[in-house]
Amino acid sequence: MTAMTPEAAVAHVLATNPTFAVAPTTIRGIEYTAFQNIPPTVPTLMDAGIAQHDDGNSHYLLYADERWTYGAFCAEVRRVANVLGSSFGISKGDRVAIAMRNYPELLTLVLGISATGATVVFVNAWWTTEELDYALRDSEAKLVFADGPRIERLLPLRDELGLTLVGVRDGEGMVDHSYGPLQSAASDAPLAVQIDTDDDFAVMYSSGTTGHPKGVVQTHRGAVNAVFSWLMQAVVAPLIDPPEPDAPEPPRPSALVVTPLFHVTATHPLFLLSLVAGARITLMEKWDAAEAVRLIKTEGITRFLGVPTQSADLMQAAHAANETLDTMDYLGSGGAKRPGAQVGELAQAFPNAAIATGWGMTETNALGIGMIGEEYLNRPESAGRLHPPVQELRLLDDAGNDVADGELGEITVKSPSNMRCYLNKPEATEETMQDGWLRTGDLAVMDSEGYVTILDRKKNIIIRGGENIACLDVEGALHRLPDVIEACAFSVPDDRLGEVVGACVQLKDGATLTHDQMAKALHGHIAKFKTPEHLWTQTTPLMRGATDKIDRRGLRTVCLDNEKAKA
Repeated sequence: MTAMTPEAAVAHVLATNPTFAVAPTTIRGIEYTAFQNIPPTVPTLMDAGIAQHDDGNSHYLLYADERWTYGAFCAEVRRVANVLGSSFGISKGDRVAIAMRNYPELLTLVLGISATGATVVFVNAWWTTEELDYALRDSEAKLVFADGPRIERLLPLRDELGLTLVGVRDGEGMVDHSYGPLQSAASDAPLAVQIDTDDDFAVMYSSGTTGHPKGVVQTHRGAVNAVFSWLMQAVVAPLIDPPEPDAPEPPRPSALVVTPLFHVTATHPLFLLSLVAGARITLMEKWDAAEAVRLIKTEGITRFLGVPTQSADLMQAAHAANETLDTMDYLGSGGAKRPGAQVGELAQAFPNAAIATGWGMTETNALGIGMIGEEYLNRPESAGRLHPPVQELRLLDDAGNDVADGELGEITVKSPSNMRCYLNKPEATEETMQDGWLRTGDLAVMDSEGYVTILDRKKNIIIRGGENIACLDVEGALHRLPDVIEACAFSVPDDRLGEVVGACVQLKDGATLTHDQMAKALHGHIAKFKTPEHLWTQTTPLMRGATDKIDRRGLRTVCLDNEKAKA
């Protein structure tokens, strides 16, 4: 077979494979390009995947020493859907929240809730009671499935918010309802619910420039168009880089989930994609690089997608174990930019794995830009090119004009995978979504071949190990401290996590504040990962810019320079 260019390969698949046929489609009054022959909703992805999973007989899900066949997994999903209706009266249009670590029940709940026509509300498992209070008020979810630690944080809210709590795993027995007994006694008959492809699938909370996180409303069409964009890449890849004539059949895809399932990096390109890709899923109880090496080796894992910190940890653990993890054919990163120097090191450490990178957002259902293999090795600082075929990309200046190749502009994307809106935030929605185009807040340059390099963020976001942290969220918490007059949060480079939180505060005359005192005072008000790891204090006003606003960048530079001088 003669190798094709990426453009020719995409055109060939679109012309010859009806699964990936696209056409102009009007969504909420705006014309997009969208897939025409794919499953219309998230729960129908599960049904469409039966054949890819040996008619449901193949092993699909592994957690610790527990294993499910695909058929058993689907049956549990249907039982969950029936329980939601029969025991809790959940129906189309309701919202149901999930608050737990990466347990198998989280996956069955996502599909079970979706099958009723209700909307899944993903809750960050690291949030405090105060942060949970905001999200549940904002989403109006009254039914929450939660594990033990989350039950403890939710109990103070139960009566005031009128919550019904269902305990999962170590949460069973802590409240009136428990997941295990409920689902095991339910029918596994499929529900007959009419769900439109443009109905809401999920609300995922993503930190923004405001103090509270924004609820990103994703539709079924948005999620499944993202899934089939990634599935199409697997069809296009061998046309671009044909295998040798005598090459053996590639192994069944098998993914290791190492990032939280309340983020799109894990839910969409790993879990939802696995349904129609015929892939196995292995969940880790918690991130442990040595355990990840063991699982990849013993379970024949082929696909690893995590934040860059986890790639580095995995490489170090593999070196320590003298392993090259030869079953792994894909090693991707998401959630944050991988250091360019790490790309070649990973390729050397894992010679059978194609090293990949990607950029996407909660607001785009994780769909966006990416690259893999030689093109990434040759451009380690780039984010890649736009994933075809349903997306459009522009780089815009502040006035909304397209910039020339090589000039700095804001990444702006249009696709059916874009969010419907920010929940209860019409002004933020209008600012971000303009005639179908999503202004991302990320500043980048693009070369003549379409490769995008991200250089900065217009939004004041700190990305700590793939976790987005709003500076104003941190500052709001710091202002709770009685001796703090004003506060400014910013990113501090970190070799392992990429960025961590730093803060400079102005204190009242005569006051002092140590890092330990600050951390103790903030405990319970913001999640631990948001608490500043570096603290600078002063009794004079913080640095100002020309408009008398705090000069975040200038203050950050001064603080970091002072730290270097001390070292």
